Amino acid sequence: MDLNRVATALDGARRVTALTGAGVSAASGVPTFRGAGGLWKSFRPETLATPSAFARDPRLVWEWYDWRRLLIKDAKPNAAHEVLAAWTRERPGFSLITQNVDGLHERAGASSIVRLHGSIWELKCWTPCGEGALPWRDDTTPFADLPPRCPHCLALARPAVVWFGEGLDPDVTAAAERATQCDVFLSIGTSAIVYPAAGLLHHAKEHGALTVEINPDATEATGIVDVALRGPAEDILPMLQARRADR
Repeated sequence: MDLNRVATALDGARRVTALTGAGVSAASGVPTFRGAGGLWKSFRPETLATPSAFARDPRLVWEWYDWRRLLIKDAKPNAAHEVLAAWTRERPGFSLITQNVDGLHERAGASSIVRLHGSIWELKCWTPCGEGALPWRDDTTPFADLPPRCPHCLALARPAVVWFGEGLDPDVTAAAERATQCDVFLSIGTSAIVYPAAGLLHHAKEHGALTVEINPDATEATGIVDVALRGPAEDILPMLQARRADR
């Protein structure tokens, strides 16, 4: 059985890496903001999450992010977050890479997360000024005034997330690529077809890792991985954890 195969591989692995996407947070009630239900005031994310959109109408962009933060703030980590957080604390050689910006991995107690796309709970200076170039945490929800300002220079602040058309932080990319030097690579709740996620999956295979997809539905990554486990992450990960504990 594939589940047993993956549990056995996890038992014998010195280095395990998990890459998570929006599917991991679906059971926590965090919408993906895509598809037919992904419209907000007739706008799609691709038209709002860009530098040009912010330059054109920063208040509109911040209204969308403020709305998203309100939706996310009361969300609770689900069983998938809990298992992954436990592995970051208990398994030496475990790496957690996420494409999510919702902060639920952190709320579950995960440590040493490689956040490919930043965090919706962090801001940085739009200009940017010297001090405001580094993100700062701001849990204010909702903001009293939009758009918020940089506390260092009072210029506009922007969400510290990677927008469409922007490159990833080279240090973050390097950390993610180092983590592909592993024995087992789990792709969880993501199609892993958009770079750099797609590249990470291929790098892991090149390094000889057992590649595993955990997703309710088949994706374009299904034909690439060694094992595809069908089901929600909040069901599959606790099952893997239980089988490891029984050994």
